[in-house]
Parts: sequence; structure tokens; C-alpha cells
Amino acid sequence: MVVALGGFLFGFDTAVISGAEKSIQQFWHLSVMEHGLTISIALIGTVIGSLFGARPSDIFGRKNTLYFVAAAYLLSSIGTALADNWYLFLVFRLLGGLGVGISSVTAPIYISEVSPADRRGRLVGLFQFNVVLGILISYLSNYLISQGGEASWRWMLGVQAFPSALFLVLIYFIPESPRWLILKKGETGRALEILRVINPLNCEQELAAIKNSSLHETASSSSLFSGQYKTPVILAVLFAFFNQVSGINAIIYYAPRIFEMAGLGAHSSLLSTVGIGLINFIFTLLGINIIDKVGRRTLMLVGSFGLIASLFMVAFTFYSGHMSGFAIPIYMMMFIAFFAFSQGAVIWVFISEIFPNQVRAKGQTLGSSTHWVMAAIIAFCFPYLAESLGGAVTFSFFGVMMVCQLIFVWRFMPETKGRSLEQIETNMVMH
Repeated sequence: MVVALGGFLFGFDTAVISGAEKSIQQFWHLSVMEHGLTISIALIGTVIGSLFGARPSDIFGRKNTLYFVAAAYLLSSIGTALADNWYLFLVFRLLGGLGVGISSVTAPIYISEVSPADRRGRLVGLFQFNVVLGILISYLSNYLISQGGEASWRWMLGVQAFPSALFLVLIYFIPESPRWLILKKGETGRALEILRVINPLNCEQELAAIKNSSLHETASSSSLFSGQYKTPVILAVLFAFFNQVSGINAIIYYAPRIFEMAGLGAHSSLLSTVGIGLINFIFTLLGINIIDKVGRRTLMLVGSFGLIASLFMVAFTFYSGHMSGFAIPIYMMMFIAFFAFSQGAVIWVFISEIFPNQVRAKGQTLGSSTHWVMAAIIAFCFPYLAESLGGAVTFSFFGVMMVCQLIFVWRFMPETKGRSLEQIETNMVMH
């Protein structure tokens, strides 16, 4: 729960700007380009943070890296709330983005390394659940604070200091990851004490399996792009790629704009956005609760069919021009439900499982940075594509991409439920 709080701050930090962006533009009289930079600077920080996130978590440990993440969130929220010029504001937004990027690498790794095999899906899923909860709470807090007059945008951004400070204090009470202690520090005694708390019944066997995998690894190379890790590398990159070409981030960032394209008024558009946040939350919860029972692959197969259907229905509605009523919002909610239940619940779990102990942080970095680079590209291109090609073509493209995802899941995605990280490793790596 403590480490997943990093996910809550990640969601909150990402979505909070949507409520403050107009006021910020007016406050500093920003041009269109400057405004674009103000919104996307946190995404740039996220890409940088996710690219380098593996370094600190391998060198200083998972726990110390989380201290840095908490401090980055805390400074970012206080700094953006009090910034007296635009450049200072950008620096603090960038810092918040770095926190998001590093936590999207470190938190899932930490949770997957301290979880028993039969509960790992649900526990790593807590991270994604908290991301979604953070998004929902930020929409809600923006709505409540927005009544507070001209400086309300400062409060919107500053409120995040409270959960950030709590996160910083709570990290003190969690143990370091036992797998990191064994593989990077050779501290078997300390690791065994922690394993005894996590998995009292089989801690000795687990210790032996981790040490055994580290012997295996030392004999082989620890470069992520050596031939033996080909399978997990391809799986992680494709998985993260498909996550974003579903159009999910375009929909989360631009939901009000899409609803206005579909002919809803501004007020109904904002209301529909909260609906999207709520459905995202409920179906992520459902996905996390059944991921260890039905498995990662089954969720992805069911989800892919639902995503294909809902995207093509949105595209068809735009194409036919029958915009009246709530057709598009309903198909959008369907899309969000299927996404949250499949890709949303599975991505961080699956990527944190498929890499061997020795290169897990590097692998998580690869998956996470692919995800964020694609997110930045799609968020950047979407307004242009939607305007020049129209809704029908844009959503058809997302639909075709989900057909490709279905083929990928059906043909190539292995099932990882209920197996220890070391067993998954044996299947994934070509010795």
C-alpha cells in the first residue's frame, strides 16, 4: 500500500494540470507554443525519469530511490503553487514529471519483488489502481477548488503536498527489496529476515531460488540487449506500444474536447470526464481482483475484443454524422471499461514479471520509457490528427491497432499467473 501510494501521486500529478491549464495560460499570458510546453513539460520529465529510473534503483536500492521520488513530488507541488515566474513554474513541473517517470519504474519492481507468486498480480495491480484513483481524485479536487476565485489554480497544484509528505514519512517504515539485497549487495542475512516476513512458509526455498538465479545470471551477460533476453524485450516493447496506440492517453487528456466534437456542450463534457474517471476506477478494480484467478492473457484477449468493438463504433458514429444524443460518450465509456479491465490492469504487472532478476530494473525501464515516449507522441499529435483527418479516420486507426494487439496476444503472449519470478525467468531466457 505504501509503495503504491507512489502510483496515487503519479496519477494525481499527471491529471491535475487539466484543471489549472486555462488559468495558467491567462495568468502568464502564454502563447500557444508556451502553453503547449507548459502542459507537456511534465511528460518530458516523465520520459527522462523513466529512461534513467533503473540506474538509481539498481545502485542505491529500491527504497532510497522511492525517497527521491517522494521528495520530487513534494518539492514540485509546493514549487508550482508558489512559483512567481513562468520559468520557475516549468522547472518544478519538470521535477514532478521526473518523479512520475522514476516511480513508474521503481514502484512496480519493488512490489513484484516483495510479493508472493499467487498474489503478485493483485499487489502490483495496486499501483495501477492507485494511478487511476489519483486521476479521479485530482478531477474531483479540481472541481471543488475551482470555486475559489483567481488563485485557485495554485491550490489545485499545491494540495498534492499533503499526500507527498505522507509518502515521504511512510517509506521510512518499509524494508528494502530482498532480491536487490541478494543480487546487488550480497546481503543474504538481511534478505532472509525480510523474506521471513513476506513468505514465512517457503522463505528458505525462495532464498535458494533467488541465489540460484543470481549464479545463472553472473555466468551470462547482464546486458539487456544480448540475445538471451530477446523474448522479454520484444514482449515489453510491443506491450507498451499497443497500450498507447489504443488512444487511451488521447482520450484521457482530451476527453472534454472529444465530447465537444461529438456535439455536447462544455458543461456536459466536463461531467462526462468525471464519468470516465469513475469507470476507469471501477473496472481497474475489477481487473486487479481477478487477474490472479483468470490470468493476464485471458484479460488481454477479452479486453482486445471490447476495444476493437468500441473504437469502430466511435469511428462509425463520426463517419455517419449522427451525433445527437449520448452515443459517443457511451462508446467511450465502453472503451475505458475494457481498457481499464485489460491493458490498464495488466501492463505494469506483466512488464515487472517477465524480466530476470538481474536485468529487471533495465527491463522495466525499457517498457516504461516505450510507454511514455508513445504517450508523448500521441498526446502531441492527437489534436492535429483529429482536426485534419476527422474523428472517423483517427478512431479507425486506433481500432486497426487493437486488431494487431489481438493477434499479438493470441499468438505470442505467455501466461505468467501463479508462477514465481524465477520460474518465469527459466521459460523466458534462452540459455
